[in-house]
Amino acid sequence: MNIHFFPKKDTTASIWSGGLTYEYMIYPETARYSDRYFVFRISSATIEKVPSEFTKFKGYHRYLVMLDNSLDIEVNQEKKVYERYEIMEFNSDDEVTSYTKGIDFNWMVSEKIGHHKLHITQSNQNCNAQIVLLFSLHTTVIKINEKPYHLEPYDLLIIENQKKKNIMLDFSNDCLYGILESL
Repeated sequence: MNIHFFPKKDTTASIWSGGLTYEYMIYPETARYSDRYFVFRISSATIEKVPSEFTKFKGYHRYLVMLDNSLDIEVNQEKKVYERYEIMEFNSDDEVTSYTKGIDFNWMVSEKIGHHKLHITQSNQNCNAQIVLLFSLHTTVIKINEKPYHLEPYDLLIIENQKKKNIMLDFSNDCLYGILESL
């Protein structure tokens, strides 16, 4: 089992059409975002332009969570509103237009991956997924098999668990908790 820590303060910004994007991780590590071929990518973005057209990616499922306010959005010409921390799921090839400024969390997963899920939790978790994503929404202590990790807001922990061993997780505060299986 390998645990990777990605502090928000160490992410580097790049420009997208509506603002800035901060890549935490792309998997596998040899993948490049510009090639548009990867298993998954985790990032956070600022939405600074209204309206903003989200970048399309054929062949990817996408999770998006607003970190600082609600999201007024149009997906394939259907208007929707998502509250702060409410998880939005969509096909990355959809026509998506944001009418809200703010900061979001993004997780893009290849449609070739059979099982993946993202939710918000503060309760203890017991899992054996191949990849576990833990994104802090606040200052948080996460215990992984009793070992504590101290995270600031918007820090990321990734657990690679190729042998699918049982992992006990304990959260001191709300976190985004994602699992990905069958790489």
